[in-house]
Amino acid sequence: MTFLINNIGTILTGAVLLIIVALVLRTMIRDKKTGKGGCGGSCGGCSNACACHGSVKSGKVK
Repeated sequence: MTFLINNIGTILTGAVLLIIVALVLRTMIRDKKTGKGGCGGSCGGCSNACACHGSVKSGKVK
């Protein structure tokens, strides 16, 4: 019990940071699944990757 009382600030800070990291990862995964991630091209996103950059699976690029 003394350990918890002496380290409550550290425990709370760690919990908050863990939640923030989990939320960021969840957002990144969701964005990747919906195609909102950047591809490095000039299109500003890859939601239309096949139309913009050619088919990734076939290796053809326009």
